[in-house]
Amino acid sequence: MKRKDYIKWDEYFMGIALLSTERSKDPNTSVGACIVSEDNKILSVGYNGMPIGISDDEFPWSREGDSLNTKYLYVCHAELNAILNYTGVNIKGAKIYTTLFPCNECTKAIIQKGIKEIIYKSDKYSETDTVIASKKMLDAAGVTYRQYTPIGRDITLSL
Repeated sequence: MKRKDYIKWDEYFMGIALLSTERSKDPNTSVGACIVSEDNKILSVGYNGMPIGISDDEFPWSREGDSLNTKYLYVCHAELNAILNYTGVNIKGAKIYTTLFPCNECTKAIIQKGIKEIIYKSDKYSETDTVIASKKMLDAAGVTYRQYTPIGRDITLSL
């Protein structure tokens, strides 16, 4: 008889997104994303961090201060990194699992690439203009989004 306590697809892919957050060097907000095909194959992953070739020791990680001395103008978000990391031809119709609801800039890329569904863990910035704009664009483009519902199960990895 087969095991019955295996994790479902949502748990599996959100787990990959959560594991990806562990690559982020952001001291405040670590975000991970996993793009999945219509037939549940992982297409790409990403996390928030500095662009390739930019030293994350020489650029700021601060959240406050003069904009040129904060992380916001430099960090590449997890969703955009996952899209840019994809080496295939087409991700149209795919889903993206992300640990944080995407900002308006990542949302534009999600829509442009033809991703049809967003599954997110946290929407802690739901009242900000960037997330309100994101939802407005997603609704207009017919991209669905739903919050991931945790199953309340702990999985431990020993690395």
